[in-house]
Amino acid sequence: MNPFLSQNQNQVVIRPFQYRDIDAIEQLYVQTTDLEENKVATSDLGFSRKLQQIRRWCWLLKFLSLFPNPCQYLFRAHVAEESGQVRGVVQVSPFNRTRSTWRIDRAFVDAEARSKGIGSLLLRYCFESIWEARTWLLEVNVNDKTTLALYRQNGFQPLAQMTYWAIAQERLQQLAEATPDLPNLLPVSNADAQLLYQLDTASMPPLVRQVFDRHIQDFKSSFLRALVEGVRQWAERTEVVSGYVFEPQRKAAIGYFQVQLSRDGDRPHVAQLTVHPAYTWLYPELLSQMARLAQDFPAQTLHLASADYQPEREAYLEQVGANRIENTLLMSRSVWHKLRESKSVSLEGLQLSEVLQSFQPARKPVPSRMSWLGPMEEQPNGTPGVQSDSKPKLLEGLGGQPNAASEIPAPDAKTISPLKSDVSPNLPNLNQLGVNDRTTFS
Repeated sequence: MNPFLSQNQNQVVIRPFQYRDIDAIEQLYVQTTDLEENKVATSDLGFSRKLQQIRRWCWLLKFLSLFPNPCQYLFRAHVAEESGQVRGVVQVSPFNRTRSTWRIDRAFVDAEARSKGIGSLLLRYCFESIWEARTWLLEVNVNDKTTLALYRQNGFQPLAQMTYWAIAQERLQQLAEATPDLPNLLPVSNADAQLLYQLDTASMPPLVRQVFDRHIQDFKSSFLRALVEGVRQWAERTEVVSGYVFEPQRKAAIGYFQVQLSRDGDRPHVAQLTVHPAYTWLYPELLSQMARLAQDFPAQTLHLASADYQPEREAYLEQVGANRIENTLLMSRSVWHKLRESKSVSLEGLQLSEVLQSFQPARKPVPSRMSWLGPMEEQPNGTPGVQSDSKPKLLEGLGGQPNAASEIPAPDAKTISPLKSDVSPNLPNLNQLGVNDRTTFS
């Protein structure tokens, strides 16, 4: 991909990430997280560890990004370089399998370069270069006013408010003592993709569902993808356990959980929870099940998230004593953003005169006399006669040959005399017309 040279800024080049940019990216990350408004952020706690892995496997990631594979977009980043120095970086990744929705994972901009609009340059570069993305998605801390203003300036609008919770290990032990009432708890496989897709569709509002744009294939895992996931868990010393609750009467999935457990105890356990809105009584049961699974691993806190359209989940987490650790804003941007904001044209307000305006005459028509006969010519002796140009002419036959009727000689207007009174005015005299008995018609 060719570097993108900004036309508004002096020698600001947007180019793909390279190995030599790792140190500069790490400095930007430290500089950004040291700000007072980002000290409570927890979304990027593992980014430093991820940079170390990228430093080790950078050549392999570059090679895998050249062809379709599960690791193609594992670390797709672009940097803004000015006078040989990295001033900003943005990392993006596809959110679904069809790659219709992309996610901005993180964006760091040097504090001195924020006034130059480098953050907007990085975002616009992603919007223009990734042509398959119809919708963009991101998550920003509500206290990060500078980054929030940057995203709003580039067309992002709020989609949902997210809250991250942490359940202490002491509370997890208490929850694990209860026996969960889940008789139809089943493991997850590719055969259950249809059920999980229906559960995911029913658990979110229509607008969020439209932005996420998930399909059945998003809940399936190929052999190669499962192999890559297994290698990742082995490298990070984690283990992922998942399951779903099946409703036999409705033949549907009503609850799903996935928990990533740390084997070394150096990081918190992370859980994902999806519950059908009509079965909110599953929250205590599923949370108790995850707490029992965490007892087999080193003691750590359990992190999970909730959205503002899930009030039952937030109420239950407050009831069990979970702590709020971060509040973020989920934002989205459509490629049709400008068209959607334009003033819509309604056909109901159009008048008939406006529709037929092109058919109106250029000037007001003037009435005139209309005659069905040709113009008559006044003869010198006062007798009206017929013009020679107005004489009827018989058509020629096919092939250019004259018809038989075309051999009839045309009468001369000068030889025509007034009719006698004893002759009917409707029947002219043949002798006066110059037609004799020897005239034949062939």
